[in-house]
Amino acid sequence: MDKSKGVRERLKAVADWLAGLGFRTGLAVLCACVVFYILSFAQMALPIPVAWKGALWAVLFGLAKASQYTALLILGKEGVRRVRQCFSARRIP
Repeated sequence: MDKSKGVRERLKAVADWLAGLGFRTGLAVLCACVVFYILSFAQMALPIPVAWKGALWAVLFGLAKASQYTALLILGKEGVRRVRQCFSARRIP
């Protein structure tokens, strides 16, 4: 039980460090997330063996999810609100 407490403290320290990063950093990680999502599905069109496609998809999709949650940790509630405002302001009625 002593070991798990150390892991929890380390995870909390990493989450606090990520939350301290800036808005632009969060946007950059969010853009990386979009790129990984696109690549994870676009690689299916490549003429490579099916096993490689599955492995590539798993790695790229995993990177997409990891960067998605990292961006959410960096941006926080206020940052997500700012991103939504940017997209809603650009909509043409």
